[in-house]
Amino acid sequence: MNNNKDWTGNKNSIFKTLGATNHTYKERQIDDFYATDPIAIDKLISSFELPDKILEPACGSGCLVGRLSELGHEVIASDVVNRGFGEVKDFFDIKEMPKDCSCILTNPPYKYALDFIKHSLDILPNNGLCVMFLKTQFLEGQSRYDELFSKNPQMFMFEFIKRVLCAKNADFQRMIDGGGSAVSFAWYVWKKGYKGDTIIKWI
Repeated sequence: MNNNKDWTGNKNSIFKTLGATNHTYKERQIDDFYATDPIAIDKLISSFELPDKILEPACGSGCLVGRLSELGHEVIASDVVNRGFGEVKDFFDIKEMPKDCSCILTNPPYKYALDFIKHSLDILPNNGLCVMFLKTQFLEGQSRYDELFSKNPQMFMFEFIKRVLCAKNADFQRMIDGGGSAVSFAWYVWKKGYKGDTIIKWI
């Protein structure tokens, strides 16, 4: 695991002050685990064909993996935190793609979304797909434009017509009872080597 990553998003936590590095796992599980409603997969494949074999490197409790598997995809699932699903592995320790796999699909930790995308594009073969579930507002920002979009524009952006839930600790019912989501998400699709304009579609 890459212990330089502060998965908690809280560098001033008491755990770091005490030097208890193992607490980063627990903190992220509590504070940075947001499961994605599997309907996000159904919406995506209504407009975009995914390859048969997919790497999911931030699988959480398996919400996306389960739906992909039901649809006939072979999914290699892992996560930096053990949530009882997939292999425990830090995505940044993966230096090459699994055999016959040219697609990475995940909902990355938002704080490290840019790092996830850049690493994906590093390890994917030419024409490989990087498919990320991200906030619509990820488009904003000079630094992201300079580091990513100006050099590696995404081929597609699939914006949801109706908002898709992304529930803390996979507690979808609590989110529904609380009125749903105020956050807009989209699927961002990069094809390694693509330099054209981004096509926006609504799903």
